[in-house]
Amino acid sequence: MSAPDDRSKRRDRLVLLGGARGRAAGAVWLVGAGPGDPELLTIKALKVLQRADVVVHDGLVTSGILDLAPASARRISVAKRKSRHAYSQDEINRMLVAFALEGLTVVRLKGGDPFIFGRGGEELEAAREAGIECHVVPGVTAALAAGAGAGAPLTHRGAAQAVTFVTGHAAKGGEPDLDWAGLAKANHTVVIYMGLSMAAPIAVRLMAAGRAGGTPALIVENASRPDERRVVTTLAGLADAAAALSGPALLIVGEAMALARAGEGADAVVQEAARAGGLA
Repeated sequence: MSAPDDRSKRRDRLVLLGGARGRAAGAVWLVGAGPGDPELLTIKALKVLQRADVVVHDGLVTSGILDLAPASARRISVAKRKSRHAYSQDEINRMLVAFALEGLTVVRLKGGDPFIFGRGGEELEAAREAGIECHVVPGVTAALAAGAGAGAPLTHRGAAQAVTFVTGHAAKGGEPDLDWAGLAKANHTVVIYMGLSMAAPIAVRLMAAGRAGGTPALIVENASRPDERRVVTTLAGLADAAAALSGPALLIVGEAMALARAGEGADAVVQEAARAGGLA
C-alpha cells in the first residue's frame, strides 16, 4: 500500500486530470448503508448503489450490501478503526471529488446514516466547494436497529419522553465533553455511539450528575447482524458489561431499556452484567 503522502499526491493528480480533460463532472452520492442487515437498506439506496461506477465504503459496510453494486464498479475501502485509519478524512474528500471530476457516479457508502456521526457533512462540504453535484440518501442509524432488535423503544410513554444521540469520544480523543446534567434527567433515553471504551467514565459522569445507578441500560454489539450481541444491565454495571464486548457497540441508558431482551448466546454475559449492576 502506498504511503499516505503518495496517496495524497495521486488523488491531487486525479483532480487535475479530471479538470483538464473537460469531461462533464459526475456526481457524489452519500448513501446510508444502514446498520448491517442488507434488508434494512432503503429502496433508494439500492437503486443508487446499482448504478455506481465507484463505491467508496466504510469498513462496517457488510459484504451482502457491497455485493449489490455492479460487478464493474470499483470498490475502495476507507475503513476507519480506532487508531488505525487507511485514509485520512481529507484524503477521502479529495478522492470523492477526483472520481466525480472524471465523470463518474461515486457512491460514498457509509454505515448507518451519513449525517449521524458519519462525517457526511464534511464530505458534502468538500463536494460543494469543488462544484460537484452531491446528493444524500439517509439510512437506518444503528440506534434504531439496536432498540428494535432488543424490543426496547427509544421513546415510550411514561418512561422516555426524549432521546438524545451523543458520541462517546471527544473530537481529539478522550472523554467527551457533554451536557451531563441534561443527559442525567429521568425519563430520557441516552444513546452513546462509539462509547464502549469510555463506558466507565461515562457512567461515573451520569451518576455524578444525578442519574440513578439502577437506571436500566443496554449494550448492543453489531446491531442487526448475524453476530449481534446484547447485554442487559444497569448504569452502575455499564463499565463491567462493556468490558465483555469488543466490537462496534452502542450504549443505551434509560428507563425504557427495562423492556430490553438479551440476545441468544449472550446469557452468561447478561448474568455477569446483571450481578455487576446489582440486579441479581
